[in-house]
Amino acid sequence: MTVLISNSLPRGLRREPASAVRVAPRQWINWAWLPVAAALGLSLLGVAAIGTTEAGLAKRQLGYLVVGMLAACVVGAQHWKWMRTWAWVMFGVNVAFLVFILVPFVPDAVVRPRNGARRWINVGSFDFQPSELVKLTWVLAMAAWLQAASSLRRVWGVAAAIGVTMVPVALIALQPDLDSALLFGPVLLVMLLAAGARVKHLVIVACVALALAPCSYPFLRSHQRARIDALVAQVMGDTRHNDTIGFQGSRAITLAASGGVLGLGKDEAGTLIRFNRLPEEHNDMIFVVIACRWGLAGGLAVWVLGAAFAFGAYQVAARAGTSFGRLAAIGVGTMVFVQLAVNTAMTIGMLPVSGMTLPFVSAGGSSLVCLWMATGVLFAIASRRPRGFDL
Repeated sequence: MTVLISNSLPRGLRREPASAVRVAPRQWINWAWLPVAAALGLSLLGVAAIGTTEAGLAKRQLGYLVVGMLAACVVGAQHWKWMRTWAWVMFGVNVAFLVFILVPFVPDAVVRPRNGARRWINVGSFDFQPSELVKLTWVLAMAAWLQAASSLRRVWGVAAAIGVTMVPVALIALQPDLDSALLFGPVLLVMLLAAGARVKHLVIVACVALALAPCSYPFLRSHQRARIDALVAQVMGDTRHNDTIGFQGSRAITLAASGGVLGLGKDEAGTLIRFNRLPEEHNDMIFVVIACRWGLAGGLAVWVLGAAFAFGAYQVAARAGTSFGRLAAIGVGTMVFVQLAVNTAMTIGMLPVSGMTLPFVSAGGSSLVCLWMATGVLFAIASRRPRGFDL
């Protein structure tokens, strides 16, 4: 009777009674291998791109890749039930870290400010960025909540999910890291849609957010307003700011276009990038390096690998067999693809220049390790499908 009732509910609202879920043996042949292969391709491409101008940093990034893959193996060996049980605890611990780095009297030796931002916790020779890990723990916590929520078909249910999400969003925005904070919005909408929320409610939320976005301009920090002003000037053909607030954006477009179809090669691209003094070429602007060194072919390779990661994650979701697994896989796939889209759009002048990194590609240990842990989550879901209960 329980099974019949559960199957009569909308797909996103079906429950997972413990007595009905029986776990099959681990399935080694599954769709999670596609995100794993895509993640490896992006990671190696990132190491090579970083090595265009920073050979020492490329070696360090390769070390982070090894650590990240080991972390993915550890996470992938776990059971998805364990992730669902401890999702809120892990999310809560991460939120506590976000609060900790904002405490003003914490010494710089522990929380090291960079360019006026407090985002990193110093752990020996490694700087840990809690905002990277909170993306994953938030996805797991929301998946655990949405798979059991009974109010998603009502406005207040959607509002409750938004309210919970605003906690990490507000804390990350205060660092300040508005770019990472805004990443949660589209991912939440996709997860709510997959969980069974009404489309009209989500459309209303999206329209309200878009309508209120221009009103936030006066409240932005000066450098954030400058980035928007630079984009507007660039679109209008105004080159007066190309050597000031629009320097990074104008250099990025020029260097990306210089690669042509097949690129300039390592030596010429490296010389050109150094000569033009492109800021953050190994981090936020790594896509420019790829386009300059490997041309349009390199840029398309990034998008093909990113799309393969998202497609594989959605295939894992379609075959997960549990609402939690489906929502978690959808969240991970959407998070990676949206981040990739925003990063590449800003480097070619379609969005304001921001600190959004290119997933798996940009230099940074916290980001790379956490992304590989998210890939491990996909493998854990895909390799441990329940049987005996159609969800």
